[in-house]
Amino acid sequence: MTAAEPAGGLPAGLIEDTRLVDALSERYMAYAMSTIMSRSLPDVRDGLKPVHRRLLYAMQQLKLDPNSGFKKCARVVGDVIGKFHPHGDVSVYEALVRLAQIFAARYPLVEGQGNFGSVDGDGAAAMRYTESRLTETASVMLAGLEDNGVDFRPTYDNEDQEPVVLPGLFPNLLANGAAGIAVGMATNIPPHNAVELYRAARLLIDRPDATTAELVALLPGPDFPTGGQLVEDQATVVEAYETGRGSFRLRARWHVERLKGGAWQIIVTEIPYQLQKSRLIEQIAAEMEKRKLPLLADVRDESTTDIRLVLEPRSRSTDPEVLMETLFRQTALENRFSLNMNVLGADGVPAVMSLKQVLQAWLVHVHDVLVRRSEHRLEAVRKRLEILDGFLLVYLNLDEVIRIIREEDEPKPAMQKTFGLTELQAEYVLNMRLRSLRRLEEEALRKERATLGREEDGLVRLLGSDKRRWKRVSDDLAAFEKRFAALPGGERLTQITEAPKEIDTSAALEVDREPLTVLLSREGWIRAVKGHGLEAASHRFKEGDGPAFAVECQSTERLCLMGSGGRAFTLKAADLPRGRGFGQPVRTLADLPVEETVVSLFGLQEDGKWILGSRQGRGFQVTAANLGAEKRTGRQIFNLKPGDALLSCLPAAGTHVLCLGENKKALIFPSEQIPEMTRGAGVAFQKLGESTLREIRTLTLEEGLQWREGQRLRPARDLEPLLGRRGATGRMAPQWMLRK
Repeated sequence: MTAAEPAGGLPAGLIEDTRLVDALSERYMAYAMSTIMSRSLPDVRDGLKPVHRRLLYAMQQLKLDPNSGFKKCARVVGDVIGKFHPHGDVSVYEALVRLAQIFAARYPLVEGQGNFGSVDGDGAAAMRYTESRLTETASVMLAGLEDNGVDFRPTYDNEDQEPVVLPGLFPNLLANGAAGIAVGMATNIPPHNAVELYRAARLLIDRPDATTAELVALLPGPDFPTGGQLVEDQATVVEAYETGRGSFRLRARWHVERLKGGAWQIIVTEIPYQLQKSRLIEQIAAEMEKRKLPLLADVRDESTTDIRLVLEPRSRSTDPEVLMETLFRQTALENRFSLNMNVLGADGVPAVMSLKQVLQAWLVHVHDVLVRRSEHRLEAVRKRLEILDGFLLVYLNLDEVIRIIREEDEPKPAMQKTFGLTELQAEYVLNMRLRSLRRLEEEALRKERATLGREEDGLVRLLGSDKRRWKRVSDDLAAFEKRFAALPGGERLTQITEAPKEIDTSAALEVDREPLTVLLSREGWIRAVKGHGLEAASHRFKEGDGPAFAVECQSTERLCLMGSGGRAFTLKAADLPRGRGFGQPVRTLADLPVEETVVSLFGLQEDGKWILGSRQGRGFQVTAANLGAEKRTGRQIFNLKPGDALLSCLPAAGTHVLCLGENKKALIFPSEQIPEMTRGAGVAFQKLGESTLREIRTLTLEEGLQWREGQRLRPARDLEPLLGRRGATGRMAPQWMLRK
């Protein structure tokens, strides 16, 4: 090897020609696999991601058992990132905090001392202030590491070993749930009740062909640490667990508290999982300001260690069920928790599993751990029996053993030859203390020999029978079922109820639904005026300004504003300024560029369709669902070519469309020839050449057309000469259509 070559054998400064697409593909794939395998997806066997597994193992190495003292979280995090997990301390500490939060984990694996956050969304204190140790549940998960229950692998720096998976008899994946986002895939698993999980697992041991419906009979749904009510019909729950994908409808738990004089108030004691109480209150207050909760007078937070939200009705005659129904529909007091059981299998391959597959994979892991621990114990028992047999032989020939030790230069081989001892037996005999040669010690050895002999026979029978092993697993699960049932909080926290019946809240909402007329001036000032049937011109505008659009709607409706640049903006009628004055510039509500104008303003009906047309004679139909845009920047609907602009946005109410070009040619064609699109440049309405469109109208041919106010109604026979197919040039328009 020359001096120019490094130890690896490659010349220094070597540059390889590689296609950029190949290099990017290779590196991105490596990154994606690292994210999936080592960060985001949990293992189906212990339900942990690598960072959580390393946290628990590091805490065990620090001897932070449930009965020991606490240690600073900074010490734990330091050990984890220094020995096992070379990442940032902030992310590792956040993972530790989550394992300790009683409102986040159904069965916390870490017991925290200090400020570990709250259900209000408050963050934990810095790790230099908080302390932690393992819980009893974590001890269950770690049990068996010392008995060769699982494989170990080298750490990132090859200086230590870490477990590939934890061996304990706790179904952590389903009991505590998991959430994560990887590259191209994600997982979201809710927590469940451990007692119910043990029962379902035992059913699978007794009856491997059990159906998902039979498992759901024992495991009726998630069990969240924050309680609440699961209001989902059983068929939906069974389908979600059968496919591994679905969602669960979750509601807050509440009751009516009676006051003096016939008054009452609603007390919310449990809120949906992962919902911050402070944000919930802010949302309710915001909806009250928007007049979307007409039955609610006030909301107060009287929580201490337990949640207590007070909801005061506007009238004591209000039905509490109706009031809560309006809150469930408008606020996060009811939400959905999605289920996506995408996990890493024992072979490291990610897959979406059903409830039965997850439980079966965990049971296979438990069985494998039992076999490995039994084999490890059998090996230890046989080694001890071999040693005991050597000791007992010594007691039968004590004088000869002493003679050999005193007279022989190499007593070990001489002893092996004389008594037929193995090397291990001879070594232990030579290391025996003289005080062990008492008669009582011999009796103790014989008793130990008999006990270990019986244990050896039991282990041999266990390892030789698949039926015995599964019976042992079932018995162990039954013992843990009783153990977790006796713990505080072992009972189900989330109430399972039937799907609620539909409650009519229309009468309640009518209290706050008022008619409005929205006025938009030519200079872009917008305001809402109470009432319908109003003359827009009678309302005050700035000097030189006047009405451009007047839309009659309800205060609960949404409006769509279309700009000439092809962008749709959504305005809420309840948010528009009212009262005296000129209103508010519409550009402060929608980011409409200064060079663009407002083409149309209309109410968004859910089942409505509109026809968009540009000056260059192109367009398409669009539905209300595609016009909605919650952001101020709006949604680009029409992709315009340079020099083009949106001309009109018309309700698709008629049977035909009329196009009139600046070249004075008109064309009428069926509206059904216009395709429905979500966005794009549309199709050609009329062939215009160098000209542009002047006007687009919709009409019903049989009803005729009134072109301008004051003109007579033109019957269908007057319009027939203009009929053609979409995209045609059209014919010269009649004079009554060209007059301005």
